[in-house]
Amino acid sequence: MSAQSKPTRLHDHPRRRGFLRASSAITAMAFLGTGTLSSVAYADALTAAQRDKLTPDDILTLMKRGNKRFYNGQRKERDLLAQQRASAKGQHPAAILLTCIDSRAPAETIMDLGIGDIFNSRVAGNVEGPDVLGSMEFACKVAGAKVVLVMGHTACGAIKGAIDNAELGNLTGLLAKIKPAVAATAYGGERTSKNYAFVDAVARTNVEMTMSNIRKNSPVLVEMESKGTIKIAGAMYNLETGVVDFFAG
Repeated sequence: MSAQSKPTRLHDHPRRRGFLRASSAITAMAFLGTGTLSSVAYADALTAAQRDKLTPDDILTLMKRGNKRFYNGQRKERDLLAQQRASAKGQHPAAILLTCIDSRAPAETIMDLGIGDIFNSRVAGNVEGPDVLGSMEFACKVAGAKVVLVMGHTACGAIKGAIDNAELGNLTGLLAKIKPAVAATAYGGERTSKNYAFVDAVARTNVEMTMSNIRKNSPVLVEMESKGTIKIAGAMYNLETGVVDFFAG
C-alpha cells in the first residue's frame, strides 16, 4: 500500500521517509503504541509485523525506556479505547511478565505500556508453577512473545510471609515455594521480615531462583532461549523510587 493510500489522522510530515528509515524510532513507537511520531501514522496496537522486527534486547530496552518515563513523570499519552478496538480481534504481545499481585506494582503502568503490548501473569511472590509455565510457553511458542521477564519488588509481603513461616490455607503452599530463596540468600545482618534490606535481598534471590526454575522445568522455553528466539531476564521494582532494575539471568 502506498503512503498516500494509508489512512492517517494527521498531515504527512516532509521528513516522513527519513523517519521510516529510522528503524529504531519506528519499532519503539510501534511497541509503545503511542499512535504517532512527528505526525507519522502508526497502528493503535502492536501488530505482528511490528513485534517481529524487534529483538529480545530491543524489547527490554523499550521497557527500560518506558520505566524511565514513568519515574520521571513523563508517561506517554495514548488512546486506550483505540488500542482496545485495534487489539480486540487479535493480540501480538512482545513479552510475558511474571510479576507479584501487589497493587503498587502494575507492570503496564510502571513501564509505560499500552493495551496489547505484553502478557502479564501475576501471583503473590512472582513464583512459577505448572500453570504459569504453561502460560509462558503459550505466550512465547504459540503467540510469539520474545521476552520472559520475572519481576519482584521491594517490601514484598509474600517474601515477608515466607521469612516468618506464615501459614494460611492455600497461601501456606505458595509461601513454601519462596522459602528456598530465604535459605539461599547470603546476608550478614538481621534475617527477619522487619529488616527490609534482608527482605529485598531475598526478593532478588527469589527472582533469580524463579528464572532458574523456569529453565529447569520448561524444555520448550530453554530450547527457544538457546536458539536466541527469546530471552529470560529478571527485574526488581523499587516501590519508593519507581525504578525497575533489570538484570540478566
